[in-house]
Amino acid sequence: MKAILIARVSTEEQKEAGLSLLAQEARLEKYCQNKGLTVLKSFSFDESAYKNQREEFDRILDFVLEQQDTIAVCFDKVDRLSRNVFDKRVSLLYNRALTGAIELHFVSDGQTINSNISAVEKFQFGMSLGLAKYYSDAISDNVKRAYEQKLRKGEWPGPAPRGYTNVTKPDGKKDIIVDEYMSRIVQKAFELYGTGAYSMDLLCQKINTDYGVKWSKGSIESIFKNHFYYGIMVCKGVKYQHAYPPLITKTLFDQVQAHKAGFNKKPYRYAGKPYIYRSMIRCGHCGLSITPEQHKGFVYYHCTQYNGKHGGKWLREEEITRQLGAIFKRLQMPKEVYEQTIESLNQVHHDKVEFQTLHFNTLTEERKKITARCDRLYMDRLDGRITESDYDRYYQTFRDQLVDIDTRLSMLQEAEDNYYITAKHFLAVCFNAYDLFLSSEVDEKRQLLKLILSNLTLVDENLHYEGHKPFDLVLKYGDCKKWLHGLSTLRRLNWKSIQQNMVLLMRPATPCTS
Repeated sequence: MKAILIARVSTEEQKEAGLSLLAQEARLEKYCQNKGLTVLKSFSFDESAYKNQREEFDRILDFVLEQQDTIAVCFDKVDRLSRNVFDKRVSLLYNRALTGAIELHFVSDGQTINSNISAVEKFQFGMSLGLAKYYSDAISDNVKRAYEQKLRKGEWPGPAPRGYTNVTKPDGKKDIIVDEYMSRIVQKAFELYGTGAYSMDLLCQKINTDYGVKWSKGSIESIFKNHFYYGIMVCKGVKYQHAYPPLITKTLFDQVQAHKAGFNKKPYRYAGKPYIYRSMIRCGHCGLSITPEQHKGFVYYHCTQYNGKHGGKWLREEEITRQLGAIFKRLQMPKEVYEQTIESLNQVHHDKVEFQTLHFNTLTEERKKITARCDRLYMDRLDGRITESDYDRYYQTFRDQLVDIDTRLSMLQEAEDNYYITAKHFLAVCFNAYDLFLSSEVDEKRQLLKLILSNLTLVDENLHYEGHKPFDLVLKYGDCKKWLHGLSTLRRLNWKSIQQNMVLLMRPATPCTS
């Protein structure tokens, strides 16, 4: 009788002693020699027998079915045939063996399936298949438990996202650390887009130019969707708090999501053209967006008057820049006001730090309590005192509480670190706004406008505007001689509310040194 030899390993088993392809082939060849079988063909391949899709084995099966004479199909063990009792290939070969078309030989198990087997031998074959499936199921369960435990410990089992990198510690354990350079690019992308002054096209161009990378818009969008950057990893729809340093705050992440949602509702037709004030000014008569057009080397802004003619004027871009420059000039304040404001802020900052220290200690203690509850909850699940659904429900509640506390702690620490410097940056912007505006590139000009002014409208040939807080107060007192009377108001400003944009504005991009 002729024989077909089939040796198989799976990725998980390649390192197991005695299961290598060469070892299986040697045992099968020796078996055929002892049984007087002539080897027609030998197959060896690497493929899982647990999955339904088995392309390599299907090609071998087609070769077996093409044979006209009765042949012996030889495997080392039953689990080399399949680890799935519901595999249709098993039933096909088994039924052909019972009809005498083929014989199935399992060398190391000492089993032969043919038309003469007894009920006991059929039972043994079924048991062998069941044990093979149980072995794979047990491994799968162990891997899932280890995977879940890793997630609950705050460890990410997959490739690190951009801004982080996978490393192997000296003891052989895997870990994820912050990539100092790439993390800075990720942070900058979030910060710039969060200001609302950038489209995805402009942001992509700026990031690639300033840092020498080649990120696509899709890459940046995937970064913006990833909760990992503020401390949360998501696996199969479940959120876990990870143990790695976050790159941004939850507040900044939410700010970026809000801008993305709002920007998608404004599909500007000419979003890629570098007009400074595109989409930033509306007509004071009809509310339509002022449209930029280029004629004979000059850029003009005008209302399309789509809703009806109202005699709208065309205004040169240089004239708009001149009017905006005049507004920024009014942001400057007298030196004595500047000095008194700094002195007042120093005292307020001292009192604020004392309060923050007390609040920080309270939040830290609350976090310790919730973390201990999570640990006890996990032990209750292992001991069977609560169901898995109850565990998931309680764990989700505790996780949300931890995220909220961590966000508050992060914001609290950030406020303590940057409170005073934010005030200095605000004053520096006020003193230098005019020069910054005239000397900046297109995207920086737009960022400065977004930061200081809002509701820009064009009525005839004159710009009208509103100022963002607290710049509106500076502009208000810049129009009169009441600086000293308005000093008490400046002292009470909420510097934290403008902290993020201030720090971003005053910090230049790091050039690529590679």
